[in-house]
Amino acid sequence: METESEDVSESVETGGDDNTSNPPDTSDGDSQPINNARLKHQFGPVKAHPAGPPPEEVKPARTGPVPLMSLEVAPPPELSQDEEKPTQDAQVLQLPRALEDALAYKSERAEMMGVGPDTVASFSHVTKASPNKATLAPGMKPQLVAAEDDDEESEKKGKQRKKQKKKKKKNKKKKKEGSDELTNGEIVTETVDNPDASTNQNQAETDVAASQVKKKKNNKKKKDAEPCQQTDPPTLPISQLFPSGTFPAGQIMDHPIAQDDAKAKDRFSSEEARAIDRLQLDMYNDIRQAAEAHRQTRRHIQSWVKPGMKMIDICEELEKTARTLINENGLEAGLAFPTGCSRNHVAAHYTPNAGDTTVLEYDDVVKMDFGTHIKGRIIDCAWTMTFNEKYDPLLKGVQEATEIGIKTAGIDARLCDIGAAIQEVMESHEIELDGKVYQVKSIRNLNGHSISPYQIHSGKTVPIIKGGGDTTVMEENEFYAIETFGSTGKGHVHEDMECSHYMKNFDVGHVPLRLQKSKQLLNTINKNFGTLAFCRRWLDRLGESRYLMALKDLGEKGIVDPYPPLVDIKGCYTAQYEHTILLRPTCKEVISRGEDY
Repeated sequence: METESEDVSESVETGGDDNTSNPPDTSDGDSQPINNARLKHQFGPVKAHPAGPPPEEVKPARTGPVPLMSLEVAPPPELSQDEEKPTQDAQVLQLPRALEDALAYKSERAEMMGVGPDTVASFSHVTKASPNKATLAPGMKPQLVAAEDDDEESEKKGKQRKKQKKKKKKNKKKKKEGSDELTNGEIVTETVDNPDASTNQNQAETDVAASQVKKKKNNKKKKDAEPCQQTDPPTLPISQLFPSGTFPAGQIMDHPIAQDDAKAKDRFSSEEARAIDRLQLDMYNDIRQAAEAHRQTRRHIQSWVKPGMKMIDICEELEKTARTLINENGLEAGLAFPTGCSRNHVAAHYTPNAGDTTVLEYDDVVKMDFGTHIKGRIIDCAWTMTFNEKYDPLLKGVQEATEIGIKTAGIDARLCDIGAAIQEVMESHEIELDGKVYQVKSIRNLNGHSISPYQIHSGKTVPIIKGGGDTTVMEENEFYAIETFGSTGKGHVHEDMECSHYMKNFDVGHVPLRLQKSKQLLNTINKNFGTLAFCRRWLDRLGESRYLMALKDLGEKGIVDPYPPLVDIKGCYTAQYEHTILLRPTCKEVISRGEDY
């Protein structure tokens, strides 16, 4: 045994390196020998024991960390019975007694759990400041404290808490901004001692925040797709109110079916007709935009006009509103014809010229007739405005006649049949004025008409009396203005008063002009109106002056046609209602239909 202890002591003194040496022994002679075997296992490789392995079998080692204490420490090998015990007074490389006891306790626990020394981490990171014997209570086992690890963990936790506080503030700001969208409570973050749990919670918070951002974007898209709210008075263009570019359709009605008509019965269910209908969707959308601008404009005028206003002010307000809503753009979009505001016995084609001081009175019966267009697709729509209820029977008879005309119209419907139905309904009404009863008569020489792009009157006329037309039929994809005029007078109109409406002849070709002013005026008309109707006020608005002679010259050459006011006998009252309809392959659409009429 002496030889073994000498070999072990020599190995410890020499160490693994030739350059290193143990410190000199400054202890007294009574000091005990150093625990060389334990130090050799902890601080350097151990030579094979001459006596061979210990008699007891070593249990198989397990992999993985050992959660015995706050630090993993490898247990020392057991000492043989014949090995000398180290002395307590040794001071050279002497470990504290409490540390030795802790190592021994942990090695026992490792053997109990069947963990070998190879799987236990070294304790080289443990600080040398171990507890003292005097500070330990009796019966209390010493514990090792990793101060550096605790400091690092505390710093990590502090950083995580700061990050969580910042995220809380950001989440609160997001909640305040999107309070309309979030209905359930706030996101609460708790500090967790386990770093893995806190990272998972942080990840969950980021996922929630990302989902909230997606919801906001989706809600914005939905809001963008939904129609906006119009101002009062209306100032937003229709294109902005419907950012999706799809405008509301008019009233959908079935085509009339005659007794011997087998073709129209399956129009709505015909796949071929529906395919043809889908090809025209862009054109339908354009004219629906013009119709929506017309509806909102007349709604504003109906609530805005009051007796005592000048007629020219009413027309300018209406045209200003319509230009804003239609988003006027040259010949692409704008007004289709001047605003008609014919009063009492004047049935149509009157609008005030510059300097006209006519005032709207309480007992007036005013026919408000104006049009809008998008890419030449015209909406022609009119209604009668009164303030005295005594004219209601006249308005009711004319409006019902217009409705029966719309109902009778359709693909393959004969124009003469529509006129007969209109007259029958119109003349079934009568009105009492100042104790005298008047029959509501259809004005014989006023008619409805077909509409083409940039052409308000395109050839076909829809009569409002029986026998007033031929057997011409309506055809697919045609536009018609179904308008009726009722009068308490003779039921016949003629031209009178100062002319205000003009329109370039649609079929006119090149005509040589000698007057320079006529050439200049014609260029202005071609650029701003084309073949659409216009009035003198609109020429004034464009800066034209002293144009009456040139306008007369263009009329004499047949380039521009004048349309003077049409009047019945003085003292009578006339009324008008009008709608624009589209004969689609599958159905009939009253495009200008609104809540008012």
